[in-house]
Amino acid sequence: MAAIDTTPGTGSIPAVSARSTGSPLTLGAKESRVIWLLLAAAFVAILNETTMGVAIPDLIDDLGITALAAQWLTTAFMLTMAVVIPITGFLLRRFTTRTMFVAAMGLFSTGTLIAFLAPGFPVLLVARVVQASGTAIMMPLLMTTIMTVVPAAIRGRMMGRVSIVISLAPAIGPTLAGALLNAFEWRWIFGVVLPIALVALFVGARWIHNLGETTHAPIDIPSVILSALGFGGLVFGLSQLGAGGHGGGAEAAAASATSTTTLVVSLAIGVVALGLFGWRQVRLQRNDDALLDLRVFRSSNFSLSIAQMAIMSMAFFGAITVVPLYLQRVLEVDPLQTGLVVLPGALVMGLLGPVIGRIYDRWGTTVLLVPGAFITSGTLWFFTTFGSQTPVLTIAIAQTVLSIGLALSFTPLFTASLGSLQPKFYSYGSAIVGTIQQVAGAAGIALMFGVMAAASATAAESGADAIAAEAAGTHAAFLIAAILSLPLLVGAFLIRKPVDQPMGAPMAH
Repeated sequence: MAAIDTTPGTGSIPAVSARSTGSPLTLGAKESRVIWLLLAAAFVAILNETTMGVAIPDLIDDLGITALAAQWLTTAFMLTMAVVIPITGFLLRRFTTRTMFVAAMGLFSTGTLIAFLAPGFPVLLVARVVQASGTAIMMPLLMTTIMTVVPAAIRGRMMGRVSIVISLAPAIGPTLAGALLNAFEWRWIFGVVLPIALVALFVGARWIHNLGETTHAPIDIPSVILSALGFGGLVFGLSQLGAGGHGGGAEAAAASATSTTTLVVSLAIGVVALGLFGWRQVRLQRNDDALLDLRVFRSSNFSLSIAQMAIMSMAFFGAITVVPLYLQRVLEVDPLQTGLVVLPGALVMGLLGPVIGRIYDRWGTTVLLVPGAFITSGTLWFFTTFGSQTPVLTIAIAQTVLSIGLALSFTPLFTASLGSLQPKFYSYGSAIVGTIQQVAGAAGIALMFGVMAAASATAAESGADAIAAEAAGTHAAFLIAAILSLPLLVGAFLIRKPVDQPMGAPMAH
């Protein structure tokens, strides 16, 4: 047997299932069933996360609220995710697999029920926070379970299935919401999800068995508070970027000034709290009592993968936010056609997941990450050529090509980053992956919105008509995204497949 490096965050040991089955290419029936249940539950949770944006106009009319208040239904969800995900690293080590699954789906189902029955906006907002608490636990639980029980040689295939969930659910969510809103009121967005969530909860509670070992370390309350202030402050501050008033007049100027003040204060609180949070974790991890063990960053491969993933997440969330706005505001495409333009890319991304996972298991990272980075960056640069006369078919093709580039990148990044850690750090690594995706996604959306709003306003002041001003704004946003993608071209060559996954191993069929 190969020697085991016991340095925290850098060592590699064989997966649990590989030892128990005696084969590096098989997965037990119980473990497989647990993973499929977690995949289904994560799909439902993420599907719900992306439905609210389409329903906001209906909520404004039905509940008699302002657009700013309605936006809190999305902002509160993101804030809750940013606060809860960093804590999951500790929770997954402290409690059993079944306990965490029941907690996650129980919270999600309860929040969905409250939302379905909500008499008004305040209760609906509370429901979204409860839903987000469950959603935040689900993805780290799924990824930690995969890393714990799946043999190293076939982890790529399993992570490919995770990429299906991550890509398909956000694409189907808005389409499903639009179809339901055409036939029913907004409550049925939650009414359709609720029975599915309850079935997943009861089936999972019956079939999921406990995997791995638990610890009994007490939770550090100051770390929880600092984490909430740090990550919550960053996400809330970023959500204020570009959220000021538009147009002219004293009211718009006052709204813009308020938004700027909120942005600066929130980011300052976030940065200071994160600094204190990091300092406290370094002290606590000496006795393995950290809420989020930062020794994972001692692995250079993990750190590089996380950095690459952050840039990819900014590009992914930024693009899927700006492209629909560009289609509707510049090309004046209706919402249904907008969804159809974006959908092929998501479908291709999901379908490629298992194939890319098999390639990773066989050949490693470089053969996937290098073309993925060049395709992603090249497509974003092509986006900068979009104008008011660009054919919709061209945009659909470009969006699909971008999705292929992202698909080539996400699966190897997930697998290589977590595979670079010792098993006892898997839960912390999964929590960091989820946190980075949330914060980077929020940063990407905020940056795109801020640049787009500023460039549109400048063009309008120069005498451009409404469509031309919007076109100038989207061009500026795509240009920033293209520039940000350039580091991907370097990082793709630096990330390696962890040593516990032998290169050239035959693929399972």
